Amino acid sequence: MKVKRMKLALFDLDQTLLPLDSDQSWGEFTLGLGWADPHTFKQRNDGFYADYNAGCLDIHAYVRFATEAIRQRGLTAAHEAHQQFMQQVIQPAIKPQALELVEAHRAQGDTLVMVTATNEFVTTPIAQAFGMDVLLAVQLVRDADGNFTGDIDGTPSLREGKVTRVNQWLQAQGLSLPEVHATFYSDSMNDLPLLEKVDVPVVTNGGPALKQIAQERGWRILDLFETS
Repeated sequence: MKVKRMKLALFDLDQTLLPLDSDQSWGEFTLGLGWADPHTFKQRNDGFYADYNAGCLDIHAYVRFATEAIRQRGLTAAHEAHQQFMQQVIQPAIKPQALELVEAHRAQGDTLVMVTATNEFVTTPIAQAFGMDVLLAVQLVRDADGNFTGDIDGTPSLREGKVTRVNQWLQAQGLSLPEVHATFYSDSMNDLPLLEKVDVPVVTNGGPALKQIAQERGWRILDLFETS
């Protein structure tokens, strides 16, 4: 008897399920709270974002930068600020068509996995808002008191690291990618390694370069936030 393959629906987050970059938006939100010098922060933040889009981000340096305000203010203040961030920035950006896409996979019995290069502090409440079963984000090292150190725990879920993290999670379930049926939605050229590994790659809100690859390879193209 043929064993039914586990079905995964993998979702990138920024510019895929959300029409914004949550990491950059969180940084700008904390800037509005007066947690950093505006000129210095914006210059560094924009530089890191440009590196990400160019596929050359030093994620260890970026995570140290991105968690600096959290580490300085402490987790209590950071969590309170994140609740405001969810209410003021993220919830209004969660569009019905994104929720419908996720819910369609849930209705099919797929396991819903958010796999993102944004860190776990920023993305855990967002994954919960989308009703994800699993979050594979950049994990953060904590000290003995539970505070973030600015370092990354394990393999960062960026570029080839997303393949590694998905495989690690599957191995913990006694599975591997060839043993499951996986669909992956992403907008980013950084996610090409994982798009090439799954059964159904879906270029979602992608730029011209990624859309061209999708057209050449016969991949599905989805413009989730396109308005008529």
